[in-house]
Amino acid sequence: MDLDALMLSRIQFAANISFHILFPTITIALCWFLLFFRIRLVRTRDPAWEEAYYFWTKVFALTFALGVVSGIVMSFQFGTNWPGFMEKTGNISGPLLGYEVLTAFFLEASFLGIMLFGRGRVSERVHLTATFLVALGTTLSAFWILSLNSWMQTPAGYEIVDGQFIPTDWFAVVFNPSFPYRFAHKLLASALTASFLIAGLCAWQLLKGTTTNGTHKAMRAAVATAAVVMPLQFIAGDLHGLNTLEHQPAKVAAMEGVWETERGAPLTLFGFPDEDAATTHFAIKIPKMASLILTHDMDGEIAGIRSFGDGHPPVAPVFYAFRIMVGVGSLMLLVSAFTAYRLWRQRREKRITLPRPLLWVLSAMTFSGWLATLSGWYVTEIGRQPFVVYGLVRAGEVATTVPPPFIGLTLVAYLLVYGLLLVTYVGVLKYMAENPVKHAPVPVTSAGLGKAGV
Repeated sequence: MDLDALMLSRIQFAANISFHILFPTITIALCWFLLFFRIRLVRTRDPAWEEAYYFWTKVFALTFALGVVSGIVMSFQFGTNWPGFMEKTGNISGPLLGYEVLTAFFLEASFLGIMLFGRGRVSERVHLTATFLVALGTTLSAFWILSLNSWMQTPAGYEIVDGQFIPTDWFAVVFNPSFPYRFAHKLLASALTASFLIAGLCAWQLLKGTTTNGTHKAMRAAVATAAVVMPLQFIAGDLHGLNTLEHQPAKVAAMEGVWETERGAPLTLFGFPDEDAATTHFAIKIPKMASLILTHDMDGEIAGIRSFGDGHPPVAPVFYAFRIMVGVGSLMLLVSAFTAYRLWRQRREKRITLPRPLLWVLSAMTFSGWLATLSGWYVTEIGRQPFVVYGLVRAGEVATTVPPPFIGLTLVAYLLVYGLLLVTYVGVLKYMAENPVKHAPVPVTSAGLGKAGV
């Protein structure tokens, strides 16, 4: 592999976005969990819900902070590593990023302080509203970012004038052909990531004997959410796959390891793709199943990788990442369904009692959502190569001309800092789970006004 400026810029951007995406994937859904905990507290006046809210608000604050900081760093790279991208697409990408700041980030920043520190200082209604608006802000942020990224995958609503993309229909730009599928897929992925994070940390508390009453409430909510959302994610994934086959057939060919255009293509469960030989070694295949899944027709035609010339992505990373995503998702489905069944049998009991092996499995899967999200993101982004704007602008046309050693130096610095931050983040979560702060409930009047607690 030639580590020129283009390749180093791609690796650096991949490192930054891989680190950044971990945290919004949690916070998008976690804030909706917090809203649910708060609503349950208001309706039941059960202090256990406040304990759950209090603990997971601290997790949210830590995660949100890392997401914001890493997102700012990532945005700088549009100018430092990909100046040609902004020159060509700035009329579209600039406003979409600006909308994200104006409608989402400002909303989050304005009400986050009330959500975090308003306990006992503002009315219950104001505190609940602040939590809702922060949750809405996280979702709006995902909306605009995915709109831009989806436009890069399936560009629409533009014309090209003097080499620059000019928007002609903003509705078509925002709601481009792949956006609805990718937005739904991402929201469901966030729900699963947050669910397994909550369930995993709660399971760890059960193993270590550091539970609070809120632990049992949070775990039931998380497992129930995962059990409901996981089947929906497979449906959304299937629809997303059909959309990708229509608009980005080269990506699908790499995902499935289909080298020659054929009807009734087999599904390759696993193998070792060899791009030079245009074959998949030791492939385990199910006849005609790929055509059935992708076209819903056993004799449906799937374009092969070789039919795209040099316009197809690198096969091996996309092929392996897709199987990791599906494999982790399948495991999440089985574990969430089994755990939900066990908890349903204990639905009349306030405290959870699960077998220790199951608790260990849940703890081990605390960050399984991260693995599934990253592998899915690699399928999406590597699968778009060699293009930045699919079919129109190649990565090599917009990359920086900065000498490779300078890019390599900053890449090493990023990797060291991000590695340290990631280890610290996981360590802090472990410490918080093992040393939960005992929380004094805030008395609430009949009018719903919080009074400062001690």
